[in-house]
Amino acid sequence: MTSVHHLASAQRTLQLEIAALQEIFAQLDADFAAACELMLHCPGRIIVTGMGKSGHIGNKIAATLASTGTPAFFMHPGEASHGDLGMVTRNDLVLALSNSGETQEVTSLLPLLKRLGIPIVSMTGAPASTLAREANVHLNATVSREACPLNLAPTSSTTAALALGDALAIALLEARGFSPDDFALSHPGGSLGRKLLLRVADIMHQGETIPCVTSSASLREALLEMTRKGLGFTCVTSEDGKLLGVYTDGDLRRTLDNEPNLQQLNVIDVMTRGCKSISPELLAAEAVHLMEENKISALPVTDNQQKVIGALNMHDLLRAGVI
Repeated sequence: MTSVHHLASAQRTLQLEIAALQEIFAQLDADFAAACELMLHCPGRIIVTGMGKSGHIGNKIAATLASTGTPAFFMHPGEASHGDLGMVTRNDLVLALSNSGETQEVTSLLPLLKRLGIPIVSMTGAPASTLAREANVHLNATVSREACPLNLAPTSSTTAALALGDALAIALLEARGFSPDDFALSHPGGSLGRKLLLRVADIMHQGETIPCVTSSASLREALLEMTRKGLGFTCVTSEDGKLLGVYTDGDLRRTLDNEPNLQQLNVIDVMTRGCKSISPELLAAEAVHLMEENKISALPVTDNQQKVIGALNMHDLLRAGVI
């Protein structure tokens, strides 16, 4: 096979899977809405189960549900009949996947689930199958053919089931009014969680580490403060601590170009007035946006009376994993 053949094979596979998704789209009906209502009003967890490739898809669906506001976990059907069924409570709902609808490990659980009165939502490619008939609601995931040229390996069918699971998760997310803050609480360890949870107050320099001089300071004193604190700038404040401006590395370069006698200058003569600042309760991601929008690399942090209470620069945000 040549690279042309490989490319043609990939295109054929994707075309078949796109066609499968279009079939699933056309098959959506009131049963999907009924499944959403059952899951939305489930007082317990959504327990997803499936065997083989359906199990792999089910595992991902459970993870997506859990991360978008619907408590869920995956239960292996083979292990369920050997003790793991004890994880299921009467308040739960089972979402069972099987392309044939006749997978023995899955169908063998049905009498036990029904005895407990647990609602069952099935997702199969066979609406007349045992699993489809015995479920409270059946989601039709039928596709015309697999992308596999032998029409054997689960390919289009697993893509369709995965997409249908995503559709369930997003419908439930929207119904619950799940917010970015809610999402962050279930993703605290990732970069997205840091962007949605980390606030300026969590990473800013405070107390003695804030580069700060009063308006009466000489330029030399301001430069020494910048060097000591190492943030590339210093805040310039009034005697009562209110922000008047900043003096930055960039300001120093401009001063060297324009002022022949640095020894006679006070920092107030050459500082940047009307500088940007940020509140400590804002998200660190908002500090990134403010810096990028204004092409600056550092920010004073001020309270509601414009008094300087902190400072941060782009390196602090980088270390914190916000960018």
